[in-house]
Amino acid sequence: MFEGQPKGLYALALANTGERFGYYTMLAVFVLFLQANFGWDEGKAGAVYSAFLAFVYFLPLVGGAIADKIGYGKCVTTGIIVMFLGYLMLAIPAGAGLMGMILMFGALIFVCVGTSLFKGNLQVMVGNLYDDPALQSKRDSAFSIFYMAINIGALFAPTAAVKIMEFATTSLGVSEADAYHYAFGVACVSLIVSIAIYYGFRNSFKHADYNSKTEKSVSGHTEPELTPKETKDRVVALCLVFAVVIFFWMAFHQNGLTLTYFARDFTNQHSTGLESMMFDVTNLVCVIFIVYALFSLFQSKTGKGKAISALVIVVAAVILIVKYVNLTPEGVVVTAPIFQQFNPCFVVMLTPVSMAIFGWLASKGKEPSAPRKIGLGMLVAGCGYVVMMIGSMGLEYGGTDRVSPNWLVSTYLILTFGELLLSPMGISFVSKVAPPKYKGLMMGGWFVATAVGNMLVSIPGFLWGNVSLEAVWGILVVLCVLSFLFIFSIMKKLEKVC
Repeated sequence: MFEGQPKGLYALALANTGERFGYYTMLAVFVLFLQANFGWDEGKAGAVYSAFLAFVYFLPLVGGAIADKIGYGKCVTTGIIVMFLGYLMLAIPAGAGLMGMILMFGALIFVCVGTSLFKGNLQVMVGNLYDDPALQSKRDSAFSIFYMAINIGALFAPTAAVKIMEFATTSLGVSEADAYHYAFGVACVSLIVSIAIYYGFRNSFKHADYNSKTEKSVSGHTEPELTPKETKDRVVALCLVFAVVIFFWMAFHQNGLTLTYFARDFTNQHSTGLESMMFDVTNLVCVIFIVYALFSLFQSKTGKGKAISALVIVVAAVILIVKYVNLTPEGVVVTAPIFQQFNPCFVVMLTPVSMAIFGWLASKGKEPSAPRKIGLGMLVAGCGYVVMMIGSMGLEYGGTDRVSPNWLVSTYLILTFGELLLSPMGISFVSKVAPPKYKGLMMGGWFVATAVGNMLVSIPGFLWGNVSLEAVWGILVVLCVLSFLFIFSIMKKLEKVC
C-alpha cells in the first residue's frame, strides 16, 4: 500500500488534510448555523447549503483552466490565502442582520474562489507524480492514500466543531448562534497548518508543478502526442463519467442536509452501553489503529515489524476495554453533527481493506476497471438509501417516535463503500485519461459534475416535510440505480480509453 510511493505524495496529502479539516469543521455545523443564526427553515437553509457546495465544486473548472496556463503551484498558494480570508470572515460574529448576512455570503464567495484554485490543482500535482512510467502502476493506490488523508481531516472535524461550541457556550457564556463562529475559527488555524506543510516539504513535489508548456523542462518526462481523435475520445469518455457521478454526489452529500435533519428529528438523542462508544472519536481512532496494525502484522517481513504491530493492537484494545468498563449508566448525548464523523472514519478504516481486495483481484487478473468500479459505486449508494427507507417506516414528521442511530450509521457505512469505489478511482481515472494539455480543465470537469450533483442536493431538502420519508429516500435509490444501468450500458466506450 505505502511501499514505493514518492515522498511528494505524503506532503501533498498532509497539506490537503489540514485544509479539509477546516472545511469539514465548517460544513459539519453550517446548515444548523443558518437556522440558529438567521431563523431559516430547512428548505431555505438547504438551498444555501447546496448552492455553496455547487460553487465549491463548479469553480475548480475555472481554477484548472487558469492553472493549465500559469502553473498549478501558483494557484494552490493563492487558493489557500483566499480560503483563509473566507473562514476569517465567517469567524466574525456579525449577528443576524443585514451586515451578518453580507459577511456570511462574502465569506462563502471567498471560500468558493479559494477552493477553486486549491482543490483540483493539488490533485493534478498528485497525478503528475505518477507520469513517470516506473510509477504509473501505483497511481490508483496513490489516490486511495490521498483520499484517505482527506478523510483523516474530516474524521476529527465534527468532534472539533461540537467541542469548541460546547466550550464557547459553557465556559465563555456566548449564545448558541455566536458559538458557531468559534467552530469557523478552527478552519483558519487548520489552513495555517496546511500552508506550513505545503511549503515546508515543497522540495519533495516541486517537480510535479508543471503544465503542458513546461513539461519537458521541469518534469523530464513527456507523454506521447495524442491525435485529435484520441483527444476527442478521451474527453467524451470523461464527460460520460461526469454525467453519471452527478447523481452519486446528489445522494452522498445528503449527509449535511436530509441525513442531518433525520439525525436531529428522528434518531435517539441519547446512547448508552456499547453503542455509545462509537460516538467518541478516540474509540474510533483506536479501531483504525487496530485495522492498520493487523494489516501490518500479516504484511511485515521482519520480526521487529510484527512485534510493533502486535503491540499497537494490544495497546489499542486495552484502551477500548478500559473505556468500556468505565462507561457510565447515563451514557452520552448524541448531537446531529457528530454523525458526520462516521463517513471519514469508515473511509480511513476501509481504505486498506479495499486496496487489499483489489490488489488480490489484480494478482488474479480480475480487477474491475475504473469505470466498472464507478458503476458499482452507484449501485452500492442506492443500497444505502434502501436502508434509510426501511429505518424510516412508520415515522412521521413532527411525531415523537425515534429510532436507533444504528440505522443512520449503517447508511454511512454503505455510502462509504460506494464512495471508495467511485471517488478515488474517478479522480485517478481523470488523472490518467485526461489529455496532457487539458489536465487541469478535465480535473475541473470532475468537480463541475460534483457541483451539479450538489445543486441537486437541495431537492430532497425541499421535499423534506412535504412527502413521506420513504419517498425522499426512494427518489435517491431510483436515481442511483438508473445511473448504474447507464454507465454499464456504455462500458465498452469507457474501457476503450483506459
